[in-house]
Amino acid sequence: MGQTIDKELLEILACPESHASLVLHDGWLYSTDEKTRRRYPVRDGIPIMLIDESEVVDEGEFRRVMESANKQ
Repeated sequence: MGQTIDKELLEILACPESHASLVLHDGWLYSTDEKTRRRYPVRDGIPIMLIDESEVVDEGEFRRVMESANKQ
């Protein structure tokens, strides 16, 4: 679960669907777009930025992750 991504890479990555910025949380990259609420897996330190590989999270999980990211 403790996947890390280079900070510079994270700053240039964006959600392929909404083009929103991303937040790393528990081995997933979460889109910050509240309409799509997608998350993308990170495998062996490599972000998998394919919509077909992503998941849509429920509103509660999205809010928890965004609140956690805002505290950091």
